[in-house]
Amino acid sequence: MPLALLALAVGAFGIGTTEFAMMGLLPDVAGDLGVSIPSAGHLVSAYALGVVIGAPLLAAATARMPRRTVLIALMGLFVAGNALSALAPDENWLLAARFLSGLPHGAFFGVGAVVATGLVAPERKARSVSLMFLGLTVANIAGVPAATLVGQHLGWRATFLGVSAIGVAAVVALYLLIPAVPGPVSGGGLRGELAALRPLPVWLALGTTVAGFAALFSAYSYIAPMLTEAAGYTEGSVTPLLALFGVGATAGNLLGGRLADQAMRATLFGGLASLVVVLAAFPVLMSTQWSAAAAVLLLGTAAFVTGSPLQLMVMEKAAAAPSLASSANQAAFNLANAGGAWVGGLTLAAGLGASAPALAGAALAVLGTAVAGTAYAVDLRRAKRPAGRARVVATHVPGRPEALRR
Repeated sequence: MPLALLALAVGAFGIGTTEFAMMGLLPDVAGDLGVSIPSAGHLVSAYALGVVIGAPLLAAATARMPRRTVLIALMGLFVAGNALSALAPDENWLLAARFLSGLPHGAFFGVGAVVATGLVAPERKARSVSLMFLGLTVANIAGVPAATLVGQHLGWRATFLGVSAIGVAAVVALYLLIPAVPGPVSGGGLRGELAALRPLPVWLALGTTVAGFAALFSAYSYIAPMLTEAAGYTEGSVTPLLALFGVGATAGNLLGGRLADQAMRATLFGGLASLVVVLAAFPVLMSTQWSAAAAVLLLGTAAFVTGSPLQLMVMEKAAAAPSLASSANQAAFNLANAGGAWVGGLTLAAGLGASAPALAGAALAVLGTAVAGTAYAVDLRRAKRPAGRARVVATHVPGRPEALRR
């Protein structure tokens, strides 16, 4: 695998750290800025909103630029957003800075996936994408816990300064390791890029991402109360258990990349089916501490097996605009984050028990499997569609009788 993938992984590590570290820093941020924790929770939403808005817009706007230039510019915007977060004098400033930090997130992964697949042979495309995402999953093992500890001991502002430093390191790595090649040549412009997203198979692939990862976040958003109320863990034990999720996500990501290069569709269906089984078993697995720890590990593994095949599928269905499609998939991932948390919260509000969000997640995973099955059926129907017959038209050729041209 090319060393250039390391540069993409470093950028992904920084992005994953800043996205998830805020959850652990909310009490510190709220206390320092003099706001309530629910109000500080809007900082998480501001970042997610930036991802959803920035992913398609920035990918479309930079579609004709050299890839390395785009990646460096996006990471520069990421550095600026985190540096401004560290300097925030009040909540409104920090909200704007978090939104700015989220803008390059989806476009970086979108353009990065296109670059990663272009660096390797066709039979290693999924593996190359999984190695880029490795930075994101490792962030859950090392980056987020480290960022939380730094914030608790040196102040939350130090965390954002540290993430900015990671971003600067990523910029240097991108400049040194990513090949300098011209941007793609196309006369379609923005309208042509957007037109590539119109076909039904593209939307079915994006819908699979939304439903499949909403299943994950329905459960994962409320994993702490599950572990404390159902499994009997203390609050202090939750953080190391969440590192188990990162280990599982890393293993699932690497496994999914390797398997998808052999059979992309089978890997996707296998991952979704595994997710259904794991989530449906959560009420039983949460009955003892050892099985609850295994459930956290298996949840990360099953969910992230589907990451690489979904990314590649969206790119293939919108081959005329792979960067835009890949970035749109990241926006879909963040919609899944918000939607899954909302669905899981409804089950808790209804008093259905601490493990109820996982059962709601299992239902969402079944929905994701159904959407993926519909996409497969549409592909089969299109593959069997007979080629249209060539039209025969009469054309006048000077000096000759009427000639028939196809």
